Amino acid sequence: MSERSARLSLVFSCIGHFYVHLFTAFYFVIVLALERTWTLGYAELLELWTVGALMVGIAALPAGWLGDRWSASGMMVVFFLGLGGASIACGFADEPTALMLGLASIGLFAAIYHPVGIAWLVRNASGGRGKALGINGVFGAAGVAAAGLVAGTLIDLFSWRAAFILPGLVSVATGLALLACLRLGLVQDGAAPPEREAPPQRRDMVRVFAILLVTMTMIGLIFQATQASLPKLFDLRLRELVGEGAFGIGALVALVYAVGGLMQVIGGHLADRYPLKPVYVAALLLQVPILAAIALLGGLPLVLAAMLSVLVSTGALPAENMLLARYTPAHRRSLAYGVKYVIAFGIAPVAIWLAARVEAGTGDFVWLYLPLAAAGALALAAALLLPGERPLRAPAVQPAE
Repeated sequence: MSERSARLSLVFSCIGHFYVHLFTAFYFVIVLALERTWTLGYAELLELWTVGALMVGIAALPAGWLGDRWSASGMMVVFFLGLGGASIACGFADEPTALMLGLASIGLFAAIYHPVGIAWLVRNASGGRGKALGINGVFGAAGVAAAGLVAGTLIDLFSWRAAFILPGLVSVATGLALLACLRLGLVQDGAAPPEREAPPQRRDMVRVFAILLVTMTMIGLIFQATQASLPKLFDLRLRELVGEGAFGIGALVALVYAVGGLMQVIGGHLADRYPLKPVYVAALLLQVPILAAIALLGGLPLVLAAMLSVLVSTGALPAENMLLARYTPAHRRSLAYGVKYVIAFGIAPVAIWLAARVEAGTGDFVWLYLPLAAAGALALAAALLLPGERPLRAPAVQPAE
């Protein structure tokens, strides 16, 4: 495999990671415009994404299976084209059922990326695999950050329909570009990376995986509920700060996730140089009081607390991924990460339902973030049961979802 192919694979994988988080987050800002345009309630509109969020989780394992059995690069083309086409279809929806089907299609095609795109990147990296994965992780965080800004800008300049259609056209163009590169032989699939580590003991594997199932579920719930509710939370508590229109809210959400995304690099640095368990536990410990503060604060202190929440959440992910890799046999690692992605995204319907019901019942999110703090405490209690440090290190660290 040529260096050019490796570089192009990195480029398309990073673009895909940016897109998947952009397209699965921008509806939380678009819904604010639909709330006024369609004169439907926030909770009813937010729940339209529930099926799409569920698809992101449950379709991850079959997408990974197809990537292994058919073609990872071919599945990436399907990802770009399908994601873009589904988003364009959402832009032409004229009633809730049609929009729900379009959003479900976004979720279906978005499910391809994590089990296929990350493995494709690892397989095609010609060297510096950890560096490539780190760059890729930053692009994922940038996608979450850009979602509010892109959607808010397009809504204010054009309409909510443009916020779906224009990004969709860009994704379709990206898919066509990747297809052209494949046809011209500019991008090729590399061989699977060689096995370079001893397998962990079965007892430790079972123990760690059981603990991480608990922590990953709670962290996924916190991430998804925060992502779903933050635009509306800012809309409720910060209107005097950001003014009218969707741009101000979108920009503020973008700022929160942009700052938080930088922590992935720092978290990886800490996970490389310090024992994983203390790094993981410390991040979970900090998250509990921060979530409780978000429940009660307003104004600039709320923005700061939201930034800190994203910072510590993102900072925990490299240690979590390294723990999962360390205690999973190499030939089962794709399955283990597939399970992680199913959990991380499969919990989204629960998170969205909670956010919608709490806002509909109380007009705010106090009773969303206090239970999220309790979920963080449960994750912390589970993480304390992790085994101590061992010298075994996994060679390839997966980035945050």
